[in-house]
Amino acid sequence: MKLNLLATCILALALAGVASAQSAASAAETGAHYTKAQVKELALNAHAPAQYAVLVSYYDAQKADYLRQAAEEKKEWERRSKNVSGAFGKYPRPVDSARNLYEYYLYKASKAETLQAKYSQLAAPNAPVNAE
Repeated sequence: MKLNLLATCILALALAGVASAQSAASAAETGAHYTKAQVKELALNAHAPAQYAVLVSYYDAQKADYLRQAAEEKKEWERRSKNVSGAFGKYPRPVDSARNLYEYYLYKASKAETLQAKYSQLAAPNAPVNAE
């Protein structure tokens, strides 16, 4: 009984290790993924064009992701706007939540685009060092 339990634990740990290694390998293939804290720290401590280029690529990916999500929500908004009467007429209507999400994703994409433009100017070879 104890041997079976031990074997099950070892197998579970091995499978968890394999899954972790596969996710790390796929993250390395698609580019680095940063947490918000890491991006904030990099933005505060960046002083070389290469560091700014990392921020540019991060915010470019963020912008693309938000635009993709906005496109999905626009489709959902259009689908939900076909039926706005009856039980779906009470506020907040499903069509309102889809529209609000669409506008939110567009706002976040615009914000990411602004930061991308800022850091792309700083990543230029003739950009001043430590400019804000």
